Amino acid sequence: MRSTRLSALLLLSLTAASCSIFHHREKPAPVVETVRTPDSPTPPTAARDLADVMATDLQLTPDQTVRVRSILSSTVTQANAAREKFPAQSPQLLAEQKRINATSQRELQQVLGPVKFKKFLASQRKMAAEMQQRQK
Repeated sequence: MRSTRLSALLLLSLTAASCSIFHHREKPAPVVETVRTPDSPTPPTAARDLADVMATDLQLTPDQTVRVRSILSSTVTQANAAREKFPAQSPQLLAEQKRINATSQRELQQVLGPVKFKKFLASQRKMAAEMQQRQK
C-alpha cells in the first residue's frame, strides 16, 4: 500500500505543470492558458523541474542531479507513451504506470543512496506541492 501511494506521489510530482523559475529567458514567452486533464501528456519540462526541486531539497551533487533528471525524463517519456498506448483508467494503463514508477523508484534509490532516498520519500508531498505552487 505504501509503495502504491509513493508511486502515485512520484507520478503526481511528474505530472505537475512545468515552471521556469530556474530557467530565465530574455523575453517572456506569451501566456497561453491550457487546461490539463488527467489524460494530458506530462510536459517534458516537468522532469527538469522536479529534478531542480529535488536538488535543492535533498542537496544533491551535480552528478546526482544529472542522473536524477535523466531518470525522471525517462519516466515522463514512458508514462506519456503508456497514455498513448492504453485507454485512460484502463487496467493495462494502471499496471504500466505502476511498473514505470517501480522502476523509477529503484533507479532513484540507487542514485540517491539510502539516506537521501528516505528523505525523498518523506518529502514527496511537499515537493509535489512546491511544483504545483510554481506553476501558478
